[in-house]
Amino acid sequence: MDNINTNNMTVSNEEFLATVAEKSHGAALRGDYEHADSHYVVKQHWQAYTEAEHDLWRALYQRQMSLLPGRACDEFLDALHKMNAADGIPEFEKTSRALFAATGWTIVAVPGLIPELTFFEHLANRRFPVTVWLRKPEEFNYIVEPDVFHDFFGHVPMLFNPVFADYMQLYGKGGLKAMQLGGLEQLARLYWYTVEFGLINTPQGLRIYGAGILSSGGEVEYCLTPGTSSRHIHLNIQRCLNTLYKIDTYQETYFVIDSFQELFEGTATDFAPYYEQLKQGQALPANTLLPDEKELLV
Repeated sequence: MDNINTNNMTVSNEEFLATVAEKSHGAALRGDYEHADSHYVVKQHWQAYTEAEHDLWRALYQRQMSLLPGRACDEFLDALHKMNAADGIPEFEKTSRALFAATGWTIVAVPGLIPELTFFEHLANRRFPVTVWLRKPEEFNYIVEPDVFHDFFGHVPMLFNPVFADYMQLYGKGGLKAMQLGGLEQLARLYWYTVEFGLINTPQGLRIYGAGILSSGGEVEYCLTPGTSSRHIHLNIQRCLNTLYKIDTYQETYFVIDSFQELFEGTATDFAPYYEQLKQGQALPANTLLPDEKELLV
């Protein structure tokens, strides 16, 4: 982890649990943390999922697959089809074996939200945390706290892409550095605007690669609809680090990349000077369009 000292960044389980409501924007703690190990890893207990839960997964999957063709990037769709995840909640171990063979990543089951330090350590070591519980039927269209559908369906397919997989590991290492440099708030914006809500420019037009959109019902269509009040601008890393985001509405700005290689190379930069500079000023509102920026969705 690039000689990063994590000894002074440890958060106790009690401190973490005390802030979960804030992390999940007021939601109650839903996972079984009692049986998690020191890395917040649990067993999936796949056999314990009910048929009703598998039915709900199938309904969520079918809803998304009716929306994503022509909107999701090919890298996501190709990987998703190979994962055979349409018939019910997947067994992490099976997918993990295929993922490791493809890019050296594995899936680790977690009870829900986990501390930033633990999350970054997992990513830095090519482990992606996936929540084990599934939303309730009444949460079909919206859920506050990420569940297994968001984590698995939205995130895991992109980890089959070698360049994006390397970006995710680099982000994890960057997160550990940001915790030491006081840049966590800024770095979180990069994750939000790329991993969760990122768009990519392709010869066929703008396509989605962000998990927050890919696992959403309404934003899949909204983010690619011309004429809305949202911005679609080319990703500039420093600009992204300095841009606020919304958690309770569709995004007011979508950052667009031209390739995953561009994303990886941009993140390989030392962010320490960015953090110092950004701390001196005010962050930009989520709907900002700077004079030299061009709207890409027309």
